[in-house]
Amino acid sequence: MGEPAVEVCDLVKRYGATTAVAGLSLSVEPATVLALLGPNGAGKTTTVEICEGYRRPDSGTVRVLGLDPVHDARELRPRVGVMLQGGGGYPGARAGELLRLLASYAARPLDPAALLDRLGLTAVARTPYKRLSGGQRQRLSLAMAVVARPELVFLDEPTAGLDPQARHATWEVVHRLRADGVTVVLTTHHMDEAERLADTVVVVDSGRVVATGSPAELTRGGAEGQLRFSAEPGLDVVALAAALPAGVRASEPRPGSYLVEGEVDPYLLAAVTAWCAARGVLAGDLRVERRSLEDVFLELTGRDLR
Repeated sequence: MGEPAVEVCDLVKRYGATTAVAGLSLSVEPATVLALLGPNGAGKTTTVEICEGYRRPDSGTVRVLGLDPVHDARELRPRVGVMLQGGGGYPGARAGELLRLLASYAARPLDPAALLDRLGLTAVARTPYKRLSGGQRQRLSLAMAVVARPELVFLDEPTAGLDPQARHATWEVVHRLRADGVTVVLTTHHMDEAERLADTVVVVDSGRVVATGSPAELTRGGAEGQLRFSAEPGLDVVALAAALPAGVRASEPRPGSYLVEGEVDPYLLAAVTAWCAARGVLAGDLRVERRSLEDVFLELTGRDLR
């Protein structure tokens, strides 16, 4: 794919006696979406702020679009969009005015009116920023981050506080950005959002990367799947398990509800249905379940509140 859009190597950042980032490394390929996940205080925001050029690292290297985000800030900033969780708008300025102002600074901006429409903001285009709801400000912040048609955009909790319709509209904007060749780095606490949007997920805890991979890789790696089906109560689950590959377990958690645990693949599915068919048993409601990204996140970072 060529040079990464973002490359962070052995990044360290301290605040007094507290080490916020402790040797973190990650790479973001061009025209992909990377979701940076982690509990509060894990070092996500500090890492992103260093990539944006707002903070200087204590050690390590950061390259964004091949440039140093601090020393090459003048050259880099026109090519990068940044969405903040809060702020960024003049209280008395109208939503449409803000977006048109930012568009006027760009060489090839997106159409502000079309962007407002895509994010459901046309009706409030003439509303002062200070009178927008929290969700409307959030969507306007996204529009402001992308209207200049950046090559790379950082999105900080892009759907925090949004209703389902607004979340889906935001996701569609992210999908379009990726399709247009824009690289997206987002932080989120919504695991379903990361699963839906990200090509790559990086999980950070205590300032270090603890896992990297696609959502499918992270939810599959080291995990046993679950195959569930319903049938008449009292099937011989010991005999069922014996007919399946070694290490696969079978149980009847509730009368008539069966659970097969192990590495779920087409062969296991065929073995279960063949065993049932040989006994004249109709397996109903057959479904395969795997652990979710949230399951993986909690396994990696723990369940304690931060």
